[in-house]
Amino acid sequence: MRYAAARLAQAVPLLFLVSVAGFSLMHLAPGGPTIAYAHNPLVSGAQIASIRRGMGLDDPLPQQYLKWLVSLLRGDWGYSFVDGRSVQVVILERVPSTLLLMTTALAIALALALPLGILAAARRNSILDHVLTVASSVAWAMPVFWLGLLAQFALAVRLRLLPVAGLHSTDDAGMLDLLRHLLLPALVLGLGSIAAWSRLLRSALLEALSQPYVTAARAKGGSRRGVLLRHALRNALSPLVTMMGLDIPQLFAGAVMTETVFAWPGMGRLFYDSLMARDYPVEMGILMITAVLIIAGNLAADIACGALDPRVRLGVAG
Repeated sequence: MRYAAARLAQAVPLLFLVSVAGFSLMHLAPGGPTIAYAHNPLVSGAQIASIRRGMGLDDPLPQQYLKWLVSLLRGDWGYSFVDGRSVQVVILERVPSTLLLMTTALAIALALALPLGILAAARRNSILDHVLTVASSVAWAMPVFWLGLLAQFALAVRLRLLPVAGLHSTDDAGMLDLLRHLLLPALVLGLGSIAAWSRLLRSALLEALSQPYVTAARAKGGSRRGVLLRHALRNALSPLVTMMGLDIPQLFAGAVMTETVFAWPGMGRLFYDSLMARDYPVEMGILMITAVLIIAGNLAADIACGALDPRVRLGVAG
């Protein structure tokens, strides 16, 4: 509990720095929320200036940040520049879709990475191990958007096994239809994690299998499979759990491209649309949520590692 409290205390200045950096970069980027009016002959320069004053964009940048920060601390995230709705409402509408996509991607990644990593470690330097190594390297190096386009072309356009994009078909809003639309983007989003986690687990297992306690367990008559699963796997899971915690925000970053490619109505797609429209309040809201996820993921990974490995827990307690 003391360790968790200390980490939470460290999170406050970190979130402050993230907000300052994000706010500054967004406002210093070329263009702005009124850029759409600049080429409209029906909108005069005076009207554009009035719109900018109404949005508070003419104030000095530090003053704009302080206004945003004070409002945030009061629970007011501001209003979207695009449709004038509350940022909380705009984001909360997209949260369920993103949580569904990320949870499914995590489940698929974990369900495939564990057996692949164990299999590669158990059959080290075999043909299967080399094939998995090459496949993992290719999957890890391939950009998410390109992988999504290839998956759409192969599985949706050519083979017609799954829908191309969207959350539901126009004529069907049932659960089965939702699952069919969900499978392809979740698989694309989770593929990078499958590649990274399986290779990490393989390396951790090989290192654990070389430890003296494994040799002692084998000397006592334990089978290779039993020793691997009962003794080596428990210790090898600690670095995997740590990476999983760190990968949660990376999954959200991947969701930005995945949701854009597959027209999935989640927070990633919302962030992309807000970025294109320079909708600063929505961008900052999503950025702060992502920062909280990063910190929470790191903390959860540390606590889980302590539960898996008593040596980590004792080190924390000391």
